[in-house]
Amino acid sequence: MAGRAKEPGARRLIVHLGVQKTGSTAIQRHLRRNETMLSGYLVVRTPEEGSPMRPLGRAAIAFSLSPSGDGARTVRGAFRAVLDTLPPNGLPVLISHENLAGAMPGNGGETRLYPALPQIAALLRQEATDFAVDFVIYTRNQGDWRSSVWAQAVRTDGYRRSLAEFEAETAGLADWDDLVGRMASGPGVTRFRLEDEDDPRRPGRQLLRHAGLEDAQIDTLQPLDGPTNRRLNGGATEFLRRLNGLSLNPHAHGRIVDLVARAEHLFTANAPSEGTS
Repeated sequence: MAGRAKEPGARRLIVHLGVQKTGSTAIQRHLRRNETMLSGYLVVRTPEEGSPMRPLGRAAIAFSLSPSGDGARTVRGAFRAVLDTLPPNGLPVLISHENLAGAMPGNGGETRLYPALPQIAALLRQEATDFAVDFVIYTRNQGDWRSSVWAQAVRTDGYRRSLAEFEAETAGLADWDDLVGRMASGPGVTRFRLEDEDDPRRPGRQLLRHAGLEDAQIDTLQPLDGPTNRRLNGGATEFLRRLNGLSLNPHAHGRIVDLVARAEHLFTANAPSEGTS
């Protein structure tokens, strides 16, 4: 079973870096649902409200959009705050946060494929010198992924442009092999494909295997009840896209987004919904 460190005497630390819209929310929900069952094998940290994982994700996004020395120190300090919460029981640690990859295309004007991810990973490794660190990312067919990223950027990041405009902006987007190659020149990363997940009710099987669990153990975990972070239908997404062009204060804008998400059946569903986060 699990959890043997890669270096003698070093505690293993698996950092799931996302990326966004590759099932991260479902994986985190599954981990939280089974935290008690996993507690004999893993220490799990996910971005729960009020936890230091939330500031860590925000720091990574901010650094990716405007890299600086102060931003790097903020990322390291936020990661230190997470590491300081770990119990001293020697068990392997699994940290999962999709925003550790940095801003996705469509967020804050970003049009590239996670250009700051190697730097962010290096900062995390520098702060976790007492651990044997593994980095993991999930990827997804880029055609499906880009349309899902666009819908998410409209919903959460105030993106105003159409899917066609977004695809034109990201036409030169590098492929996943390029991202993995950039990571390989620094901290290194293990890549899993979302398409290789064989049970949507038990997401993250590849990640849990990597953390040392066996299939028989994963099969005993409580499954999810249904989809997580489902994509809004086309009518609701289009309404939000137009809303993003209005001058509303952030609080009012957020309230409307929440209302639309809860009542999307009132909008014409002119585009398919998705069950992948």
